[in-house]
Amino acid sequence: MQPASWTTGGALGEIDRAYDNVGAIPDAKAYPARWSEAASAFRARLSEQGRARLGLPYGAGPRHAYDLFLPEGAPRGLAVFVHGGYWKAFDRSVWSHLAAGPLAHGLAVALPSYTLCPEARIAGITAEIAAFLDRASAEVAGPIHLSGHSAGGHLVSRMLCTDIALACAERLARVVSISGVHDLRPLLGTEMNETLRLDPAEARAESPALLVPRPGARLVAVAGGDELPEFRRQNLLLPTVWHGLGAQTRAFEIAGRHHFSVIEDLTDADSDLTRTLAGV
Repeated sequence: MQPASWTTGGALGEIDRAYDNVGAIPDAKAYPARWSEAASAFRARLSEQGRARLGLPYGAGPRHAYDLFLPEGAPRGLAVFVHGGYWKAFDRSVWSHLAAGPLAHGLAVALPSYTLCPEARIAGITAEIAAFLDRASAEVAGPIHLSGHSAGGHLVSRMLCTDIALACAERLARVVSISGVHDLRPLLGTEMNETLRLDPAEARAESPALLVPRPGARLVAVAGGDELPEFRRQNLLLPTVWHGLGAQTRAFEIAGRHHFSVIEDLTDADSDLTRTLAGV
C-alpha cells in the first residue's frame, strides 16, 4: 500500500513557490508604497516633536546607518526592528511607523539599514547587524528587545547565537522573530539564490536552527496564520530546536495575518505582538 501523499522540496519551481510571498498575497505589490507613505508621515511627526534622530552612522558603508526614535520621557530600554526583503531589498525608511507600538511602552526604537545582496553576503550582513546593535545600544541604556521580519527575523535570531561577538549580549532581554527564516538550506534551490549567492557551507553556518543559543537566550517566534506553509514550518523550527538546547522559547501565530500584514500589529501598543516585544 502506498502512502496517501508525500511532500518534497521537488523541482526549482516548487521550492520557489514555497517562498513566493508576492505570488501568494493579493495586492502584494501595493504594500511597499503604503508602508513608505506611513513611514514618511511617522518620521515627519516624530521629527516635529524632537523625538527622531535620523541617519545615525554605525559604520563607514553607505548603508551603515540607523534611525532612532525616542519615547516621551526617559527610555526604559531599546527596541529594534530589522527589516526583511530576503536580504536583497528595502531599507530602514520603509518601516519607521512600526516603532509606534514599542514607543508607547516607553522604549526607544532603532531601525537599521544594511548592505544588500549581492553586494554583501549574508554572513557579512549578520556582522553588520552586530556592529549596529553594539553602536545603538551605546545610545540607550537598559534592556534590549530585538525584533525582525522575515530575513530580519533571521538576523535578530543570529544575535542570540554563541558564535556572534556582541558587546551588549548580556543586555538582550528577548528576541522576537516575525516570520523568520531560520534554516537557510532550502534557499539553495531557489531562483533568488542567484542574488544571495549562498553555498552549502554558508547556509549551514548562517542558519540559527543549526547553531547554539547563548545561555539564558529568550526567543519568541511569530508568524501569520495565513502565511505560506514553509514560513509556518520555519516559525516552529527554531523554538523547537533551541528549547532542547536550554533556551526559553515560545511560538505562536496571529490569526488572519499573512506575511505582509503580520508586522502591522507593531503599530498597535495593545497588540499581542507589541506587548510580547515590549515584555509587558
